[in-house]
Amino acid sequence: MKKQWWHDKVAYQIYPKSFMDSNGDGIGDLRGIISKLDYLKELGIDILWLSPIYRSPLVDQGYDISDYYAIGEQFGTMEEFDELIAETKKRNMYVLMDLVVNHCSSEHEWFKKAMTDPEGEYGDYFYIRESKDGQPINNARSYFGGNIWEPIPGTNKYYLHMFAKEQPDLNWENPKVRQEIYKMVNWWLDKGLAGFRIDAIINIKKNLDFPMLEPDGLDGLAFCTKTLGTKDGVSEMLGELKRETFDKHGAFTVGEVFNITDDDLSDFIGENGYFSTIFDFSTELLSTGEHGWYDAPDVAFPAWKKAIFHAQDQAYGCGFESNIIENHDEPRGASRYLPVYARNSCGTKMLGTMSLLLRGLPFIFQGQEIGMTNTNWQSVDEFDDLNTVDQYHLALKAGLSEKYALDKIGRLSRDNARTPMQWNTSSNAGFTTGIPWLRLNDNYPDVNVAAQEKDTDSVLNYYKKLIALRKSDTYKDIFTYGKTIPVFPEKEMLMAYCREKDDKRILVLGNFGEKKEALHLSAEPKKLLLSNMNHTEIGQDIILAPQESAVVLL
Repeated sequence: MKKQWWHDKVAYQIYPKSFMDSNGDGIGDLRGIISKLDYLKELGIDILWLSPIYRSPLVDQGYDISDYYAIGEQFGTMEEFDELIAETKKRNMYVLMDLVVNHCSSEHEWFKKAMTDPEGEYGDYFYIRESKDGQPINNARSYFGGNIWEPIPGTNKYYLHMFAKEQPDLNWENPKVRQEIYKMVNWWLDKGLAGFRIDAIINIKKNLDFPMLEPDGLDGLAFCTKTLGTKDGVSEMLGELKRETFDKHGAFTVGEVFNITDDDLSDFIGENGYFSTIFDFSTELLSTGEHGWYDAPDVAFPAWKKAIFHAQDQAYGCGFESNIIENHDEPRGASRYLPVYARNSCGTKMLGTMSLLLRGLPFIFQGQEIGMTNTNWQSVDEFDDLNTVDQYHLALKAGLSEKYALDKIGRLSRDNARTPMQWNTSSNAGFTTGIPWLRLNDNYPDVNVAAQEKDTDSVLNYYKKLIALRKSDTYKDIFTYGKTIPVFPEKEMLMAYCREKDDKRILVLGNFGEKKEALHLSAEPKKLLLSNMNHTEIGQDIILAPQESAVVLL
């Protein structure tokens, strides 16, 4: 495998609206991010991914872009963005932007012109179809609920939106649209971006026949992914995007890609893949409900472990996937993937250990490094996320009580990840001097950066050790390129794997069970590299306490 500059790096996702507010308006901003760069550098971060900071009405928190060439006023100015790029370069850090090009905002000038003249040039920038019977073109359900077809007032036409109606899908079949997108991508890369995280990109290819679908819900609709086009069609589009933009700049790209088969993986992340890497979402899919969040199952640890090892096996020899515990679209991993009895600081450290030492690029989401958890939501009115509110009403329509519906959506809401970053014990957790745009987690007086910086046994200081171990000159090569080999498969509640390369082997252990685990190693331990319980020695016979993790050089 050809070595790339990003292979041995550690990435960190910033949700700008909730990271750090510098001017007291309750919304995080670029100046706030700049003020925390030294914190991130000390943590061991190399790559920063910023969720959208473009101009936007924020219907879907910036994933509805009204001007691709402008910074949203809430976040700051283009001059401050340029300063951010300059300051990260001083620290040998890299910046990724979110690339959202499946759709734009209904406030974008292209869409406004299309609505004025649906049959004109800009009408073909979107999917606009004429209704023959006054009904939507087909019965596909959007990601956020309701039909994907929205009527255009004063006409018998509809436009398509896979997400909210304020997020019309761009017509990638139109070469003018593609060229506009490529011009914009190159403009940002010319400004000094290292690359992009690419949002919902598989959605760009539709089945242009838009057939009626077999309903999969009580609403008579079917999930919109069933309207997507062929693999070959999207492959052509992704290949052209790469040639016209990323390749010209040597850009790093990470794709948000769901539901590709193992056989397709090399097309996406192989030597000549469309992207540098894609996220491994195999564990996230374990809590997908048949009808919605209200019937989503809890994640069972054995299934979680199996999904990770399968993904590791498929990616080896093919390319690099990116590993996550959580992101802006998911609840907090410490509240989702840990059994209830393991939801403590040791369990959180163990979860981080098992994820960060896998093969692939680790992405840490803001607050993960201090063990931020889900919030105890008291009312549906506290949520800002439109997807969460839609799922709440879906649960009520299915006959659930308000209390049960709130409990179910509270566990899976995207807003769990979007509550403000917990910096200290002062008012509003040090995030803002104003009124925060979204409620804080009540536990911020106990879970915050300032307190953990002073505590040598904190989750934060453990993450620093963990990242330093992964990036150390001695072990960087094996953690970056070594194969992941599961061991002790008979131990159902134990996660155990070796990272192996050449003549080196490192064993990574985590006890997710309620009882002690007794293990006999086949090889003599050479050195205990890291322990979440501050042990300093290890023998060939090991007894792991519940929530204990250990990293052992064999």
